[in-house]
Amino acid sequence: MIRDPYSSLEPTGKLSPQAWMNTPEAKAVMAALMAGGEEARFVGGCVRDSILKRPVRDIDIATPEPPERVIALLDAAGIKAIPTGIAHGTVTAVIGEAHYEITTLRRDVETHGRHATVAFSRDWTEDAARRDFTINALSCNLDGDVYDPFGGLEDLGYGRIRFVGRAAERIDEDVLRLLRYFRFYAELGQPPADSDALAACRSRAHKLPTLSGERVRGELFRLLSAPDPAGMVTLMRSQHVIEHILPEAATDVGRLRIMQWLDSNAIRFDSVVIDPLRRLAALLDTDADGAAVVADRLRLSNHQRHRLIVMASPPLSVTADLSGNALRAALFRYGPEDLRDMALLAWADKLAEQSRLPAAETEAWKALIAGTEGWDPVHFPLRGRDAESLGIEPGLRMGALLRTVEDWWVDGGCNADHTECMIELKARIGEAT
Repeated sequence: MIRDPYSSLEPTGKLSPQAWMNTPEAKAVMAALMAGGEEARFVGGCVRDSILKRPVRDIDIATPEPPERVIALLDAAGIKAIPTGIAHGTVTAVIGEAHYEITTLRRDVETHGRHATVAFSRDWTEDAARRDFTINALSCNLDGDVYDPFGGLEDLGYGRIRFVGRAAERIDEDVLRLLRYFRFYAELGQPPADSDALAACRSRAHKLPTLSGERVRGELFRLLSAPDPAGMVTLMRSQHVIEHILPEAATDVGRLRIMQWLDSNAIRFDSVVIDPLRRLAALLDTDADGAAVVADRLRLSNHQRHRLIVMASPPLSVTADLSGNALRAALFRYGPEDLRDMALLAWADKLAEQSRLPAAETEAWKALIAGTEGWDPVHFPLRGRDAESLGIEPGLRMGALLRTVEDWWVDGGCNADHTECMIELKARIGEAT
């Protein structure tokens, strides 16, 4: 193993062999980076999540080599190098489908929000000091030796989420870290929350509206996907944080608490999974116009915007006894996704008001959700040519006649076939005449 004379810290732990570390791609990238005699380490989330035995999504690597030298080393090894953020020392190595973000060790020269002025460094501890939380300042080499300059391993063990150094300074460097604190606390933390962190978050919450909607959405959705988002929203409200990103959030988080129980513990359906957008809707206390404002603020996609508005202002009052032809009609008119969203929110509303429902009603709600899963899309059997065959010319009258027959067909549970619909159409024409 290469020892870096500038490293001020010996390894304090050992990571067992990890599948993601031992892939041919990872070994090839690490070998290329160390070919010049410098050390390279895995850093941040991949180390943290491996220690916690959580899935590893992104693999980040750090090295004392400057970015131009990193590119040259990768090129020499036949590995594609993309200068994704070369001014800040970041290069992405690509081997097949695998991507590795490689960053040169850095120190801050001047901090001005998210875009700090940096100088390249050779000191691993100095680089780790730039990170947000102690649990994210961990690094390890290819042998699994773990370096922990700020007590992150102990914090992981006790579920402590602490900023590296002074919490206020870390947030001033990037206000998003304020939301990241609550998100990591929701995912990994154990009470009590760090008092210094809460004080810094409270005093700087007014800066949150300066963040882009995309960045806020990313952290908010991950927080809402955590095991207990209702508890975290309550904490954020007590610190006067939530109102700066989501003034539409309800004071009572009871419906959100029920929703997180429904989608993660209470029922088992393939279509019902932890859904941050549905949990967001359960948290909101607003109408369709307010939901549209939230969608714009968080830069939701058109599809997400539609779903949020439907959940905030349901076009159908869903009850547990929705079944048979009425269920089929609702599925045709609104589609399984929208109907499922409306049903789950209506069910959560009932449980928020009445914590224990009769067993028969609970089974009825489950049957309704099951009905949304088994829906095969159907199409109205008639077309314009069918009306033309009966002497109706294209135009407003034809459209009105077909709509009345379609309404009849839908109200009957979308069961009538083409022949039956033609009989109804003839009857309607006779009535109109």
